[in-house]
Amino acid sequence: MKLRDFEYELPKELIAQDPIERRDESRLLVIDKKTGELSHKIFKDVIDYFNKGDTLVLNETKVIPARLIGTRIASPCEVFLVRRISDKLWECLVRPGKKLRVGARVIFGDGVLTCEIKEVLPDGNRIVEFFYEGIFEEILDSLGEMPLPPYITHKLLDKDRYQTVYAKNEGSVAAPTAGLHFTKELLKKIEDKGVNVVYVTLHVSLGTFRPVHEENIEDHVMHTERYFIPKSVAAKVNEAKLNGKKVICVGTTSVRSIESAAYFDEEKKCYLLKECDGETSIYIYPGYEYKLVDSLITNFHLPGSTLIMLVAAFSSLPIVMNAYNEAIKERYRFYSFGDACFFH
Repeated sequence: MKLRDFEYELPKELIAQDPIERRDESRLLVIDKKTGELSHKIFKDVIDYFNKGDTLVLNETKVIPARLIGTRIASPCEVFLVRRISDKLWECLVRPGKKLRVGARVIFGDGVLTCEIKEVLPDGNRIVEFFYEGIFEEILDSLGEMPLPPYITHKLLDKDRYQTVYAKNEGSVAAPTAGLHFTKELLKKIEDKGVNVVYVTLHVSLGTFRPVHEENIEDHVMHTERYFIPKSVAAKVNEAKLNGKKVICVGTTSVRSIESAAYFDEEKKCYLLKECDGETSIYIYPGYEYKLVDSLITNFHLPGSTLIMLVAAFSSLPIVMNAYNEAIKERYRFYSFGDACFFH
């Protein structure tokens, strides 16, 4: 398939710059994944589509305040944490690259935290060593900024609004944004309805922002992300599948986790989920056959992104594009702080 097939025109004013006041009162476009029939709802109405015995899968990764602004010889610099290598070593993106060569030192927060560039990697990223006293995570929390996507230009006043209410395991540089719509009260109501609410972890990497450049989408190389599926989660997902109940994933990261760890059980003659702790570079685009996911809650994604390709594979490209055009016509809010859609 061609990249242009996944493009669409979005008016700039529909890119949500700020989170809605109450998480679960964003709009929800409900889409029948087979017929394309559309319904306009409020997000908290999603509970009406869940039944007793279904399993709702959420990603409990937590975003780290990965953007650090410091100085080198009185000049401003930015160091963006990408991946932890050891206690004090990180792979980072830096700006300006020409000034931050091997041996360069950057000061943050009046010297509370400093770093030195140790190595320049082939892709331009740096290996950086940090120097500090105390607990790095606490220092990062006080000095770092939330790594908002480049299309969000407003300053985030409350860091917690770029975290899900169930965020637990630190390690992401971007939020699993479909989960931002849930409140603790809504999750409690879902559990009270008899739905199994379970949590996986997939740490979202910067690759989630990397655009597809290849004309033929099959030529794109997917980024790798760390993920973890507990044994108890696999058991609940398998229980739902074996009992004819639905597995509902919240966001593309939950989908990638579940589908990465799916396996075919020869005895039961169906796909089931296994406990897993590893890395995935699964690339889902039209033609992929889903193994475990029955319904999908997600946000509206960037044109030509691997995320919109994953959604198109779940339903169909014409149905997804029709839904997006309807959302634009009805002035839905798009991207990370925007509204949601539910494919069922």
